[in-house]
Amino acid sequence: MKTLLKSGKIITASDQFIGDVLIEGEKISAVGSDLHPDADTVIVNASGKFITPGGVDAHAHFDLPMAGTVSSDDHYTGLKAAAFGGTTTVFDFVSQDGPSLKKCVDAWHAKADEKAAVDFGCHMNITAFNDQVAGEIPDLREMGINSVKVFTAYNGRLRLQDGEIFQVLRIAKENRLLVMVHAENGDVIDILTDEAVKAGHHAPEWHALTRPAEGSIENVFRTISLAQQAQAPVYIVHMNTAGEVQILKKAREKGFPVMGETCPQYLYFTVDDLRKADGAKWICSPPMRTRADNEGIQKFLGEGVLQVIATDHCPFFFDGTHPILYEGKEVLIPGKELGKDDFTKIPNGLPGVGDRMLVLWNYGVRKQMITPQQFVAMTSTNPAKIFGLYPQKGTLMPGADADVLVWNKNAPIRYGVRYAQHRTDYNLYEGWEMQDTIQKVYLRGKLIVDDGNWLGSRGQGKFLACSDPTVI
Repeated sequence: MKTLLKSGKIITASDQFIGDVLIEGEKISAVGSDLHPDADTVIVNASGKFITPGGVDAHAHFDLPMAGTVSSDDHYTGLKAAAFGGTTTVFDFVSQDGPSLKKCVDAWHAKADEKAAVDFGCHMNITAFNDQVAGEIPDLREMGINSVKVFTAYNGRLRLQDGEIFQVLRIAKENRLLVMVHAENGDVIDILTDEAVKAGHHAPEWHALTRPAEGSIENVFRTISLAQQAQAPVYIVHMNTAGEVQILKKAREKGFPVMGETCPQYLYFTVDDLRKADGAKWICSPPMRTRADNEGIQKFLGEGVLQVIATDHCPFFFDGTHPILYEGKEVLIPGKELGKDDFTKIPNGLPGVGDRMLVLWNYGVRKQMITPQQFVAMTSTNPAKIFGLYPQKGTLMPGADADVLVWNKNAPIRYGVRYAQHRTDYNLYEGWEMQDTIQKVYLRGKLIVDDGNWLGSRGQGKFLACSDPTVI
């Protein structure tokens, strides 16, 4: 089957022009002007509309156990929400729940493969390090994984010590793997949290107040220093303070192979949101910061300092004592009410995988924070390049997978939980007006979302084996 998207405004990471996109089977076969279809080609009039590549979200968590519950989106519901929001490729994380990395990856596939609603890849968490793990890390390449994540926080659970991180960096370099780092100061967090609890501070804002920005800034500096000593590239996830990104900028200006990711929540929300009556909705790690940090990160995005905008999607119900309807069935999962009297027991995480593209276009591109080309680069092309999927993903060119979005211009909606499709009971962007919206979503040439209607299916997504990572 052939589909011709005709006379749309095509936007890539480097250009924008009026043209056509021809889809044959699962691939894009031609991009150009005045393409002439065969008699059996389905023609879609895209005049007056935008055409962009499907989004690539490099950072999300599905079906993740935490704080006595589990994140409320699995690989069907979360990836379906991604599709409605214009994202057609998503990376999840494999937890290191045992001594064998392969068994962890196999267990993750058992959960993900039969459910996935769009294409997906994964990163491997390394949260315990010893000689056996060191010997197994190189084997990840044979499993289609080219990236590992380490933590400088969550003492006694996820954190590696500096020397262990240094060893992981060296192993990764030798085996063409990329190390991703969650940069906070675990020791300071533990001390401040213990003091806050003993002083009777239990409100959500204390989640942020016990995770100071200075700890993140310091750990970004240390991370880059460790990477330099290991002579290895490094990717810093969910950068949340202007100070962190300033360090990233200086390191890149010196030619260091370091890359940075931020998320929409760090552009638009602050610690003041945690002080609201429903402040638990905004609890994630790292936490929201200040308005000055929002503005600073926005400025750095416009300057091209950061490479990727992901989501760190990890949703929980705000009130898990009341069920919601999902696809006609009641769903009830314990959520953030578990910490209603103690901020340390609130599950850390937010919905976002379905919000990212709409929010960043309408409140990034339309507000002239970033250009249309930067939008495509940071939400699609760059993550595909960095994690070894380009040019299969993240671009509109002949031979690429036909992951394509058709946008309606000036077709406003009032956004919120009903539109977003996440399997949870709230949305951070409730009531925000989205002026430009997504009309059609193609996954490998198949129309899976059309004018708000779901045409896709459980299990249609393919696991993506990643080739060598690329430093950009």
